[in-house]
Amino acid sequence: MACYTGMDTDIIYSRGIDLPGFASYPLLSNPEQKQLLREYYSRLVDLAVEHSVGVILDSVTWAANRERGAKLGYTANDLKKFNIEAIELISDVRREKGDLPTVLCGQVGPRGDGYELSNLMTLSEAEDYHSEQIEVYSDTEADFVAGFTIGYAEEATGIVRAAQRYDMPVAIAFTVETDGRLPSGMTVREAIETVDANSNAGALYFLINCAHPDHFANIFDGDSWVQRLHGVVVNASRCSHAELEVADALDAGDPEELGRQVGELRKRYPHFNIVGGCCGSDLRHMHHIMGAAKEVMG
Repeated sequence: MACYTGMDTDIIYSRGIDLPGFASYPLLSNPEQKQLLREYYSRLVDLAVEHSVGVILDSVTWAANRERGAKLGYTANDLKKFNIEAIELISDVRREKGDLPTVLCGQVGPRGDGYELSNLMTLSEAEDYHSEQIEVYSDTEADFVAGFTIGYAEEATGIVRAAQRYDMPVAIAFTVETDGRLPSGMTVREAIETVDANSNAGALYFLINCAHPDHFANIFDGDSWVQRLHGVVVNASRCSHAELEVADALDAGDPEELGRQVGELRKRYPHFNIVGGCCGSDLRHMHHIMGAAKEVMG
């Protein structure tokens, strides 16, 4: 079993650090803030050691693509440096921590807002757009790339095909609304089948992320498509994306309850071997998620 955690909301609300554009990668330019990131990664690895599970370390580059970077005043060369430095940071942590199975992920996010879809791309446009970031990862120590919080199938397919262009293993995490459907209105099943059909089943696996278990726990019908899902990276809050967008305080939910819910999903679907926390979660949530997910499997 491997684990993820989201750190962005924790940085904003618990650390009091502003992240314009919800971008964490600019923290790499500040030595004190970069050390904060290093320590966060280190504590996540320590938690994984405590629970005897592997760990996936995601680069802080979810928003480090051309269009979103330009809105913050960064050039293509700036973004290239940030993407490289982000992988170097998690690579350093892996070396420092030794033998624990640790996988490095070059994270890719949506071109725009993952929740309110706009400026939608065709499959080919998405492939060309995301190739810029994935090409950079292909020359680093990243073990694979993952598109997170993806809201429509064409962008997900473009990410997979861009990764194929550079021989990078790739995973896709779809986000869903409170009805268990993607922001595009497509079901998770339809999205997975669309991506697979247009990429020769090129993704290693799929996840659901940035949603509370209550939003999607009932969408699984036991058909073969569920085998393409390898886990969930869940929000601590039951709020909708629209509610979270305007929230001025952190909704951390109930870490113990969240752990039980993820554990129950893994009991129902033992092949869900990747679990973690997204918005509103921190290492408390991860402690309960990892503990419950392991417990249900004996």
